[in-house]
Amino acid sequence: MNSRPSARLLVLDMGGRVLLFRFVDLTGPMAGREYWATPGGALEEGETFEQAAIRELQEETGIQTTDVGRQIARRQFELQLPDGERVSADERYFAVRTPETAISREGWTEVEKQLMTCHRWWSLDELSQTSETVFPENLIEMLSVAIVT
Repeated sequence: MNSRPSARLLVLDMGGRVLLFRFVDLTGPMAGREYWATPGGALEEGETFEQAAIRELQEETGIQTTDVGRQIARRQFELQLPDGERVSADERYFAVRTPETAISREGWTEVEKQLMTCHRWWSLDELSQTSETVFPENLIEMLSVAIVT
């Protein structure tokens, strides 16, 4: 099984809301699956987790920064990709605060344009009360760490 190291971002606005994207798989082995998740993605060759987080933040949101701070969480699990491949995921999480709430889709790949149907800024209360599927499952716990640091 291939390894897939990834950098994920907890993007927080000034009110402490977190940015999540809604993913909807319409085709392939995961067709019909819908969930909300943080921005981020796989490392490119030679990248550190921090460099990937900075790049992914810009590509998926248009928000630019030169520093994502320290890693606040790590998650390792088996993941099925949209093409059906199963990988050993190693996700590292970084928290970034931004005054911006508008995002840009200009850096999105074709796959992202197909899968990521919308975005939303979620409060902790909204996350704790939703019946929607949200990844990572312990997002509220991660946010508690991110808000304190």
